[in-house]
Amino acid sequence: MFKFYLPLSFLFCVLLSTNTLQAQQNAATFFEAGISKSKSGDFMGALQAFSMAIGANPENAPSYYNRGLAKANLKDHRGAILDYDRAIELNGKDPLAYLSRGVSKSKQDDHRAALMDFSRAIELAPEDPQSYYNRGVSRSRLEQYRGALQDFSKTIELDPNNVPTLYARGITKQKLEDYAGSLADFSKVIDLNPKRAQAYAGRGASLLQLGQYQKAIDDLNKAIELAAEDGESFYNRGFAKSKLEDYKGAMSDYDRAIAIEATNYRAFYGRGFCRGKLGDQRGAIQDFNTAIETNNANVGETKVVYNGKISRPVLDGLRNAVQQKSVIDALSADRSEAYFNRAVSRGKTSDIRGATLDLNKAIELNPTYSEAYFTRGLLRSQQGDQKGAILDCNSALQLNPKYSEVYYVRGIIRHSLGDENGGCLDLSKSGELGYTPSYKAISDYCN
Repeated sequence: MFKFYLPLSFLFCVLLSTNTLQAQQNAATFFEAGISKSKSGDFMGALQAFSMAIGANPENAPSYYNRGLAKANLKDHRGAILDYDRAIELNGKDPLAYLSRGVSKSKQDDHRAALMDFSRAIELAPEDPQSYYNRGVSRSRLEQYRGALQDFSKTIELDPNNVPTLYARGITKQKLEDYAGSLADFSKVIDLNPKRAQAYAGRGASLLQLGQYQKAIDDLNKAIELAAEDGESFYNRGFAKSKLEDYKGAMSDYDRAIAIEATNYRAFYGRGFCRGKLGDQRGAIQDFNTAIETNNANVGETKVVYNGKISRPVLDGLRNAVQQKSVIDALSADRSEAYFNRAVSRGKTSDIRGATLDLNKAIELNPTYSEAYFTRGLLRSQQGDQKGAILDCNSALQLNPKYSEVYYVRGIIRHSLGDENGGCLDLSKSGELGYTPSYKAISDYCN
């Protein structure tokens, strides 16, 4: 009896085809789960689902794009940009990828790069008002007010009742000193949304510049009624009252502006002027002194090691909250695990010197001991040796690239030393690997 044998190459192709089909099915399942979780607001769960989809099919642009959106919703804009980069690399014709990447770049104050992305999105989808609006905002941040005005006008042409754009165009006209022209935009916003305090404040500010002081006060009264903590409106109303020689009323507004923002040197100046008019020259001089000193308070500051939002006390708090791994390992012949665990115990009893000596010995005996490098890095950071701590974190990550806690600790240390971008990218990687406290740090310190 004869047997038929298939060529090996045919068997391999069948097997490869089956495996590919299975991977695609898995990717589709994870992708759908990610979409579902995104819709329900579970962005951490969505991120993990899209990561699984990418693992099953690393060539699918929508998986990277949607993971980028999940990261952006977790305020991890640096991590989102990396995913948008990959999505665009795979599909350079998707306007939403450029639009979303531009938004995340804007959130990082990289407005020139954001402007380029918005322009590309407009090329691909010229009827989308959102891209024009976002490009207008970026141009405003770059003080390109005439270009911004054109973009906002185009947005309104495509979407006539777009309240944020009408307001933004009004503010842009103010920047161009077209105060009369701004009134129509602010008035249209008020017609569409009578509860928008900023529109009354904006129109009041323009009326102030046009010398219509009583009308300005009427608008600023409404702005303050709707937003009682708007220090700028109190200042502007005080200025309008000063112009109408209501110095007592103006002083009350300047007091409130200063209570809301203690560094409002213009309010100190205005209050000093009113005090002088009311005969309180000593008080006037004191306010003028404060106005002068506050205006120049930042001159001559010296550079510090911990520069930025993460100061030394903040760093200590974030680092000390990290839970070290406490899984027992089998004792090897070199007994490095014993040195390591004795170091952990010594550290908990504040015997830092003894703990460091034990960690040095553990690393000497086992140079691939990633946990020992990480723990020594934690001790170094605790003692103020942040650069040494970073070196140990680097070693730990070379040995274990998926060590999420190490990315977290290295991220907060780098941020504290002024490398905000590098620190936040480390926090992003930590979160991507599943260490959820990273997203709280990103929300607090990376935006």
